[in-house]
Amino acid sequence: MIVAEDAASIAAVETHASDSMSDARTRPKGAEPKNARAARYAAQSLPALEAAGNPVAPLVREFIDIFPDKVPAALPPDRGVRHEIDLVPGAKYCVTRQWPLSRDQVEAIDAFFEGRRQAGHVRESLSPHSSPTFCVKKATGGWRIVHAFNKLNDATIPAQTPIPRKDMVLDTMSGSTKFSAIDLMDGFYQILMREADVPLTAVSTPSGMLWEWLAMPQGLKNAPATFNRMVSNLLRPYRDCAPSYFDDIFIHSHAADGMTDVEMHLQHLRQVFEVMRENKLYANLKKCIFCAPEILVLGSYVSTEGVRADPEKIEAICAWPAPQDQKQFRQWLGFATYLHHYSKNFAATIRPLSQLLKADAAWSWRPEHQTAFDAVKTSLSTAPVLMLPDHSKPFHVVCDASDFAIGCALMQFNDEGRERVVSYQSRQLKPAERNYPVHDKELLAMRYALIKFRVYLLGERPSRSTPTTLR
Repeated sequence: MIVAEDAASIAAVETHASDSMSDARTRPKGAEPKNARAARYAAQSLPALEAAGNPVAPLVREFIDIFPDKVPAALPPDRGVRHEIDLVPGAKYCVTRQWPLSRDQVEAIDAFFEGRRQAGHVRESLSPHSSPTFCVKKATGGWRIVHAFNKLNDATIPAQTPIPRKDMVLDTMSGSTKFSAIDLMDGFYQILMREADVPLTAVSTPSGMLWEWLAMPQGLKNAPATFNRMVSNLLRPYRDCAPSYFDDIFIHSHAADGMTDVEMHLQHLRQVFEVMRENKLYANLKKCIFCAPEILVLGSYVSTEGVRADPEKIEAICAWPAPQDQKQFRQWLGFATYLHHYSKNFAATIRPLSQLLKADAAWSWRPEHQTAFDAVKTSLSTAPVLMLPDHSKPFHVVCDASDFAIGCALMQFNDEGRERVVSYQSRQLKPAERNYPVHDKELLAMRYALIKFRVYLLGERPSRSTPTTLR
C-alpha cells in the first residue's frame, strides 16, 4: 500500500486515465439518447438476438421455457425457503375494516382473486386477521391490486437478512469482459408461505370475501428480503460469476482455462439457466441483456474499462434548476450525494451549501450557493470512469486535507501501467477538527482513508508516504 497525500496527484491520475479510456470518456456525459435504454431492451427478443448473431441466442432458445410472457399459473415449488412472519411479543389480531370501492375496482379485485384461486395462490379463509384490498391506477391503464398490510407489518419483527452491498457486487466483476443481466419475473407469488403464517395474510375484498395467501403476496414486510435470500441460496455455488441483488442476476465472465470469454460466459449462463429451470424461476426476456461489453448494474454502467455513472442520473442532476426551497435542495442533494464516490473532493465542493440544511436557517439562495451548485454538476459531469479493484495488484491511497474538508482516493495501476481511481471519499471537518494544526489534519485524512478503504487495504504493506500539499 502506497500512501500519497497530494491533491495534484489525483488530478494527474485523472488526466492519464482519460488517455486510456477515450472511447468511454467521449460519450456525451449525461446525454445518452433518451431511447437508448428502450433500444437495449427491444434488442432482447429471441428473433432480435438471432438476427444480431448474439452467441447466447441458441442457449436462450434451448431454455425458452424460463422466459415466458407470463409466469405459469401454479403454486410455486418448495425451494427450501418460505416466507415467515414473526410477530412482536404481545401482538394481537391485525384487523383493518375494508372500505367501499367503485364498481370497476370491485370487479377488478374479484377477477384478480379468481385468477389467483385457480392458480392455487389463495384460498378462502376463516382467519381472525384481516387486511383490506384496494386498487392503484396503472400508468398504462387498468388497476393494480394492493393490500393494506399496515397493521400486520407494524407488528412484524424485521428480518435481519443481509442485503448485498452495491460495491461488493461490482467488485466481483473485476477483470470480466462479457456481461449479462437477468431480470426475474413476479418474485412475489413465487415463494410459499410458512403454513403457520398463512392465516396472518388474510385479506378482505369489497364484495365480502376473505382470502388467505399460500404464496407470498406483495406488500408484506420482509418479503423482499425473503426473495433475496431464496435467490442467493439457489445461486450460492455460482456467486463468483453470478451475483444477485433481489430480482436481478448479473453474470460476468472472462477468458480462462483455455476457453474464450464467450465460451466461459455461455457456460456460466447455462449453469444459471439450469438452476432457474430446476426451481421454476422465470425471467422477463425483454428486460434481460446478454453477452454485452457493458451492462447497467445497480445504477452504474460496468464494462471491462471500469465503472461509470448512469448518464441518465448525471443528466437529471445537471438539468436540475436552482432550488427554490430547502425541500427541493434536499431532493437534489440526495441525488448528487448518491454519486459522490465519482467526484473528487465532493465534501469540499458542496460545503458552501451546507448552511442551507440547518433546520432554523432562513432560505436564501446566494451567488456562492449557485457557484457551488454548478461546481458539483461540473464535477459529476466530468467524472472519470472508475477502475474495478484488482486484488492481485497493490493499492495505494492519495489523501488531501484543507481547512474545511478531508478527502482521499483509492488507486491502482492497470495492466498498461496507468494510474486509475477506484473510488473517491470525502467529508467535511467537524467544528473541533477545523482547529487542528496542519499535521493533525493530514493524519486525520490518512486515518479517514484507511477506515473507508479498510477492506481493500487489509494485508497490504505500506511502502512509502509523501507529505501533503495543502491547497
